[in-house]
Amino acid sequence: QVQLVESGGGLVQPGGSLRLSCAASGTIFRLNVMGWYRQAPGKQRELVATITSGGSATTNYADSVKGRFTISRDNAENTVYLQMNNLKPEDTAVYYCNFRSFINGFEAWGQGTQVTVSS
Repeated sequence: QVQLVESGGGLVQPGGSLRLSCAASGTIFRLNVMGWYRQAPGKQRELVATITSGGSATTNYADSVKGRFTISRDNAENTVYLQMNNLKPEDTAVYYCNFRSFINGFEAWGQGTQVTVSS
């Protein structure tokens, strides 16, 4: 079992920045991928960014956030971060942390954190 605890959401003006954090605890196999997804009202949940474990981490971003968002992780602390810059109103959504093991396919979701971009 893996548990995820997110933090860092809030209200920010357009053009502002926020940093989301997600701490994983429990039985965590080394080979995994962690990431962020978001869901806006009336829309389906969509991928924002993912990052694999290991020294040469591989990242993947949605086209809509490339150049503005940066995903990173601290493997020693089992924590993943999402630095969000130049935020736009269309970034408003509930952001969910995700963990998936490459070993057994186990998947976990965080409880979600609200990000609101508004003037």
